[in-house]
Amino acid sequence: MQDSFDATTLIFLALAVFVIWRLRSVLGQKTGTERSPFRPVERNRTEPPAGRGEGDNVVRLPGADRAQASAQAGTATQTATRDWRGIAEPNSAVARGLEQVVQVEPGFDPRAFLEGAKGAYETIVTAFAKGDRKTLRALLSREVCEGFERAISEREKRRETAETTFISIDKAEIAAVEVKNRAAQITVRFLSNLITATRDADGKVIDGNAETGVEVPDVWTFARTLGSRDPNWQLVATDAGG
Repeated sequence: MQDSFDATTLIFLALAVFVIWRLRSVLGQKTGTERSPFRPVERNRTEPPAGRGEGDNVVRLPGADRAQASAQAGTATQTATRDWRGIAEPNSAVARGLEQVVQVEPGFDPRAFLEGAKGAYETIVTAFAKGDRKTLRALLSREVCEGFERAISEREKRRETAETTFISIDKAEIAAVEVKNRAAQITVRFLSNLITATRDADGKVIDGNAETGVEVPDVWTFARTLGSRDPNWQLVATDAGG
């Protein structure tokens, strides 16, 4: 009876050791392809090394040194099949710039970017009119924000108020794309229809028109470090469109 019990115990022990060994061999080893829990949105993106470009606007992909020919072939195929219709002309400077962005962040969608840019444009213009410094600081680079805040402070010293009402944003198109060592800048040309007016301390309109909309062209440049955890683009330059 004792011998039978010992034999059964040994069999179960052997089975347990075998099962544990199999589980460890399948689940207990890292392959280098695990998804990071800290980047749920970017989990399918490969982190590119910075500062390895061959030229000012070239972003090198991981593994390019080991498989340069293969990487170039893959990029050429992507360029030929990617659809930029309505965003950029084929083989244009804008299209080439967008390709550089997508090389670093394959999930980048220029159409979604333009929708976000339109939202940011309306938010920033409205915040400037209201003197909402908190909103501006979240969306502008430090240099641009300082300029906006100076203008707001000067307006407040004169006891003037600004009014802005959006009627429509009639056009938002990508005018230029620049990528340097993962630092990307995208310039957008806007054409909006606004009702805008400035009133003095007595409420009299001293600039603009409080009743009639006008077309307002603007050229704004947004910037972001590609591959960073922060998905937000900041406004880094403004120019009145011609």
